[in-house]
Amino acid sequence: MGRTREAGCVAAGVVIGAGACYCVYRLTWGRDENEKIWDDDDEESNDTSETGVETGKGTKANFGAGTSVKLQGDSKAKAEETSRLESRPGVKEQIPMGPQRVGGLEAKAKALFNTLKEQASAKAAKVGRVGPISGNRTLAPSLPCPGGRGGGCHPTKSGTRPGGKANGKSKGKSRSSKSTRVPATTWPVRRGKFNFPYKIDDILSAPDLQKVLNILERTNDPFIQEVALVTLGNNAAYSFNQNAIRELGGVPIIAKLIKTKDPIIREKTYNALNNLSVNAENQGKIKAYISQVCDDTMICRLDSAVQMAGLRLLTNMTVTNHYQHLLSYSFPDFFALLFLGNHFTKIQTMKLIINFTENPAMTRELVSCKVPSELISLFNKEWDREILLNILTLFENINDNIKSEGLASSRKEFSRSSLFFLFKESGVCVKKIKALANHNDLVVKVKVLKVLIKL
Repeated sequence: MGRTREAGCVAAGVVIGAGACYCVYRLTWGRDENEKIWDDDDEESNDTSETGVETGKGTKANFGAGTSVKLQGDSKAKAEETSRLESRPGVKEQIPMGPQRVGGLEAKAKALFNTLKEQASAKAAKVGRVGPISGNRTLAPSLPCPGGRGGGCHPTKSGTRPGGKANGKSKGKSRSSKSTRVPATTWPVRRGKFNFPYKIDDILSAPDLQKVLNILERTNDPFIQEVALVTLGNNAAYSFNQNAIRELGGVPIIAKLIKTKDPIIREKTYNALNNLSVNAENQGKIKAYISQVCDDTMICRLDSAVQMAGLRLLTNMTVTNHYQHLLSYSFPDFFALLFLGNHFTKIQTMKLIINFTENPAMTRELVSCKVPSELISLFNKEWDREILLNILTLFENINDNIKSEGLASSRKEFSRSSLFFLFKESGVCVKKIKALANHNDLVVKVKVLKVLIKL
């Protein structure tokens, strides 16, 4: 491509040079002859005739140079000027001599111009045999393409523009072929760029929910599963979609992913089931998986997002008394988690245990379970208001249930490591509560006084 371009430039330069030579000969020599004629005439003429000759000379020179000078004046002035020029016999005799002498030079210049043109054409043709000049520019699909969202590339250019220079250089877009883009499949698909058919915050109709459930049931891609679960979970926040998902058989499809090893998928699964569990009929479907959720919540990483999502689901499932008995075997684990977890885990676990304490039928199983003695440290004024209010509520409910169920008379059947002994028999808990009567928070102080009155 370099040699071809160089040959084209040489040929163009030769043609331009020949044209320049021709113009120089045509204009410069003729102008010199005319000036010589008019100079000889000026020596014999007066001022008036000199002015007229200069006007004629200027007009002729301007016309020879190819300019468009418009002569001004009326027809009378033109006639007078013409009569003065014709009255000069020397001018009429010498003017024809200029073109005769220039004519021979003009013929020579034309011959030289044609010779140079033929030589340039022959040289260009000889160089053209070395290799064909290509005007195409393509971009290999396998190479990375700059710019463009989603892997788009610059359009492919082909051919030359009609009427352009014949130097083989492509300019502009081709009219014979359309612009093309490299297929998106040549780009590596990023995990966050999956084109899911719906937005995760869209409120979907029943047919669209069915499509999402079909995608979730058939795919093994963790990212697609995550997006589908978030979409279903957001839709399950609305009561009309809670029924629709259940009627479409969505609960088993979602609950199937509890067994997955991916913690993100398990978290999103618990969140979706948590929103569905607000509906009483959905709880009847979810109860088959409640023990599995409880076991996974206890053995997963402490204070993790999966554990928090599992605790929220269990809290929703135990708001009513229908399914609390399914979790009675996990009471010791709940109290251990209450002691070991961080601030948020403690609060969520307290909410779960409070659900059990509000059901008098669960009191015996609850107070008979073994709890760590360090649990008494929760009755400390260093904790914030939310934790103190929850632990005081838990103590108040258990104390009320022991009285209503008549369990105070059967204290011998509870061990010293049981919750009954810690809250009722040891007396340590009562002392801790009395110390909170001087708490700075007025809400906590009122709650403490309410509990102490019931003792």
